[in-house]
Amino acid sequence: MHLKKAFLLLFLLTAACGANAAAPTATEPPTPAATPTPDWMLEGWNLVWQDEFDGETIDSDNWTHEVGGHGWGNGEAQYYSDDPKNSYIEDGVLVIQALQENVSGKLYTSARLSTQGKVEVAYGRIEARIQIPVGQSLWPAFWMLGNDIDQVGWPFCGEIDIMENIGSEPSVIHGTVHGPRYFGANGVGMAKRLSGGAQYTDEFHIFAIEWEEDEIRWYMDGQMYQKLTPAAVPGDWVFNHPFFIIVNLAVGGEWPGYPDGTTTFPQIMKIDYVRIYEKADAVE
Repeated sequence: MHLKKAFLLLFLLTAACGANAAAPTATEPPTPAATPTPDWMLEGWNLVWQDEFDGETIDSDNWTHEVGGHGWGNGEAQYYSDDPKNSYIEDGVLVIQALQENVSGKLYTSARLSTQGKVEVAYGRIEARIQIPVGQSLWPAFWMLGNDIDQVGWPFCGEIDIMENIGSEPSVIHGTVHGPRYFGANGVGMAKRLSGGAQYTDEFHIFAIEWEEDEIRWYMDGQMYQKLTPAAVPGDWVFNHPFFIIVNLAVGGEWPGYPDGTTTFPQIMKIDYVRIYEKADAVE
């Protein structure tokens, strides 16, 4: 009789403890990690073309090698080749390499790549992330020419220099336009100088223009340093039609001068990407 009561008491206590136990709570799903904003997204702009140089070779759908050693109108000393040693992709970067070697009577080789007939644009934001070399006679450039150059010639087609540098001035880049009555040394533009002894060759920088029908603005690392309108040029404003893009590394020329005892080779220009944007309201 006492044994039965003991079992009954144990049963009741166990039931009571179970009744008072907290009900299990549902496990909440973990908060998903935020998706990083792609670095090519810019507020107020839509990306319409890009070359991130992520492939194994230079994309021939985007770029054509311009080949020759005729001085390119500037008395340049290099022969531009399509040899892979002068231009190649490495670690997601387009490398343009200038070498000291004799080809077709020239003492130096390099590369010049153009989007002519492949990628052409009128208006928008055109930008590239570039690290330039340093040294007497070097002349890296990121620039544009009007796509009617074969019909009207230069400078009537127009030229927009988004970034030019002469290697003897590693802290200075130039943004310039050329057109009828303002070409060559009479081009209209402005220099952007780094402060504190910094040099453009130290690291990558983003060079860009924002181009509208009656205005072109130049930017370096997001800072606007120049704005030009038709009133700023002494001739016709020839920037209301499509242009194509050029990237190149020249050696020598009337502006930068020629190699001397301080100039060493090889020299490289690195281009992380080239991108074209349209204003968001222009493509809605």
